[in-house]
Amino acid sequence: MKYTSDFLVIGSGIAGLTFALKAANIGTVSIVTKKRETDSNTNYAQGGIASVMDQADTFESHIEDTLVAGAGLCNEEAVKCIVEYGPEAIQQLVEWGVQFTKQDKNTLSLAKEGGHSSHRIVHSKDLTGRAIETALISAVKKHPNITLFPNHFAIDFITEHHTEKEYSQENQTCFGAYVFNSKEKRVNTFISQHTLLCSGGAGQVYLHTTNPSIATGDGIAMAYRAGCKIENMEFIQFHPTALYDPHKTTETSFLISEAVRGFGGILRNHQHHAFMKTYDSREDLAPRDIVARAIDAEMKKHNIPFVWLDLTHKHTKDIISHFPNIYKTCLAHKIDITKEMIPVVPSAHYSCGGVKTDLNGKTDIHNLYACGEVASTGVHGANRLASNSLLEAVVFANRAINAIQKHTKILPDHSHIPLWDDSRTYNHEEWGIIHHDRLVIQQIMWDLVGIVRSTFRLKRALRRLNTIYIELEEYYKTSAIFPELLELRNMATTAYLIVRCALLRKESRGLHYTIDFPEKNTGSITHSIIRSSRFTK
Repeated sequence: MKYTSDFLVIGSGIAGLTFALKAANIGTVSIVTKKRETDSNTNYAQGGIASVMDQADTFESHIEDTLVAGAGLCNEEAVKCIVEYGPEAIQQLVEWGVQFTKQDKNTLSLAKEGGHSSHRIVHSKDLTGRAIETALISAVKKHPNITLFPNHFAIDFITEHHTEKEYSQENQTCFGAYVFNSKEKRVNTFISQHTLLCSGGAGQVYLHTTNPSIATGDGIAMAYRAGCKIENMEFIQFHPTALYDPHKTTETSFLISEAVRGFGGILRNHQHHAFMKTYDSREDLAPRDIVARAIDAEMKKHNIPFVWLDLTHKHTKDIISHFPNIYKTCLAHKIDITKEMIPVVPSAHYSCGGVKTDLNGKTDIHNLYACGEVASTGVHGANRLASNSLLEAVVFANRAINAIQKHTKILPDHSHIPLWDDSRTYNHEEWGIIHHDRLVIQQIMWDLVGIVRSTFRLKRALRRLNTIYIELEEYYKTSAIFPELLELRNMATTAYLIVRCALLRKESRGLHYTIDFPEKNTGSITHSIIRSSRFTK
């Protein structure tokens, strides 16, 4: 079956929903999302969205905080774009129905998080992402120009590669995507004038992650296969404080928000010593990469599987008022955070790199844009400043649609695009192999490509991942499509790209720390860029 619309949005997080609501004012929009419409990293975001909303704060200060966290790799122009548009982005979300927490009737409550020099985190208690997602989904469902396609898994972008037309890497055009309908078990063709990739991150390539189960790097792998440049994938942010689950009862580690430390939470080792003062003058409010490495060091030094996060010195009512969801979830794990310390461990949380774009979210391929966590816009550099991600998603979604509006609205000729061909495949869903390979990839990444790395470990990881990657591609070519296979294929590709980028960086910078090159390179600043061998000489 073939669907045609002016805009195709792949993903249903804050970036995709923002873009869809703006695009729907000028054309028809199809949103495809592989699970339920509310499954996204946005929905899991607890802390908030950073913006200069206080007269005592300044754009210059927010910009500087972002650049410092990014360790010299941020694109300053991109940073200025999101910071200066921040207040307008907040107002836009309010108009769409997002209920942010207020200090009083007319004043937003502003929290402070690690790396920020001022209180500037706009939030909805400790469930900001859910509040945003709920409001935007509601607005999307009311718009007559938007059609939601839940349980639709985007497989690959449609470009000249799928036709008999001649092309080069400079003149590729995106015509839409092949999308698998999981319920009807068939591949449909989605044709569009412009396609926005906003499929989220890749935390599931690691054994421990705060990301939802859908975060398997699908968009990054799709873009790589299509020929887009992939940039700085080595910079994987490990959130310092996820709830320690000794039995790993779920695929996702419950995140203990950065705001808990901003509220006064103190990290302690098993001797109850507040250890962060040993590692950084900012102590518990140091940037995430520093805090994560400090926790990793304490765990290795004392041979312990977790550290403590202590809120017991704060007033009970204040704790429950500020963090009702964290309180409730920990209580379900038989931990009363008003009386007991919280066991925490770092977990893979955010991909700072991704599909390389310009300042309007445009990729290397004509008519293909990317924003949100899947993209590398230049905002985050080598380390994302807390709560900048939701802001970046809103701003770049707006910049993308503003840039598109300047183009002539002509749907590319799609008469030559073939329908999906699965005539040479046969159905053999090898569940045991799929489950085994998924766990192997996660274990390889956790053991060899984690918070602290080495060239030996990275090369070993690359060899093992390359074998899995080759075997999976062979299996994929002969197998009927099913979601678990698509996810595994994308996980193998994305994990491979993370390791490749990590091997290219001969220094320690931001989130990438290697014992073989422990110092930051003081010479020219470089970005790790990889492109499919189909487009490299």
